[in-house]
Amino acid sequence: MPPEAPLFSIIIPVYNRPEEVDELLDSLCGQSFRSFEVIVVEDGSERDCRQVVQLYKERLPVQYIYKQNSGPSASRNRGAQDARGDYLLFLDSDCLTPPHFLKAIYDFLQKEKAACFGGPDTAHPGFSPIQKAINYAMTSRLTTGGIRGGKHFNPYRFLPRSFNMGVQKKVFQEVKGFAEDMRFGEDIDLSLRIRAHGYPTVLIPEAWVYHKRRTKLWQFFKQIYNSGMARVYLSERHPGTLKLIHLLPSCFVLFVAASLLLALVSPFALLPLLFWALLIFMDALVNYRYPLRVALTAVAAAFLQLTAYGIGFLHAWVRRKLLRLPQKHAFVKRFYECSSSMVSICWRAPKNS
Repeated sequence: MPPEAPLFSIIIPVYNRPEEVDELLDSLCGQSFRSFEVIVVEDGSERDCRQVVQLYKERLPVQYIYKQNSGPSASRNRGAQDARGDYLLFLDSDCLTPPHFLKAIYDFLQKEKAACFGGPDTAHPGFSPIQKAINYAMTSRLTTGGIRGGKHFNPYRFLPRSFNMGVQKKVFQEVKGFAEDMRFGEDIDLSLRIRAHGYPTVLIPEAWVYHKRRTKLWQFFKQIYNSGMARVYLSERHPGTLKLIHLLPSCFVLFVAASLLLALVSPFALLPLLFWALLIFMDALVNYRYPLRVALTAVAAAFLQLTAYGIGFLHAWVRRKLLRLPQKHAFVKRFYECSSSMVSICWRAPKNS
């Protein structure tokens, strides 16, 4: 007699990150809600995690799939083919789940049968200073990262991201999964297509994960630059989805450029930027309770987040709207590569008794 199908199928695409998969699987062992399976999809890695997954066979219902390198969208779609759960949960390999993660989703679904949902992310106390600074840039209300998911945010305006995203399997099949011709922005594209089919997307604030993100500011810059480019391409696939908020980073870039030029005449032109940097520093220091070093790094991370997105957006807009050139993504070759200086935080979830 075949085993009973789980409620959730957790799908994890991975490329060259066995250490991260080890930590993520260990955190899943501590889930208080147990009706789930795990599917790890290896996207043609040179440093595969087959042996890591094998270590968890007795602790988790986990399977391992190896495929040729074709990107995260194809890997997630491949994992969905073998999924037995009613809901597909997509997690990035650089995430960790707190023990209540699945229980929070289950409790929400008992009250509301959501077709597509997602949760926020935060920094674990054991993260490196740069990881905490980047987390600040991606969650603070003083950057565009914190506008979504805030206290007064309408959860039904949320577009789930694939680092922490859930979709009812039948809906995922109906919209034909992730677009495999997209290298960046494919999660937002999926959320928008689900909405276009008449299903709402919703934020579950309690279903948060620890998200490591990048370990170097330059890696962070490249990731956000590509996100800025992707927003222009998304507006072409989904007319009417480009909002004022998406233009703010580009306005920031133009303001910085103007301030630097005016500073050649009067140094007082830099005062607004200095005031903004001070606000970032004090917010990270007081509200986030980060130490001095992290608060200072948060200023650099926030500046990079806005400028990278803004420059990427302007680059794509000029290429597509003015020059009518084909779509292009920068920094594609090394997007998946795991830095040799990747810091393992050595965090472990409570062991099951």
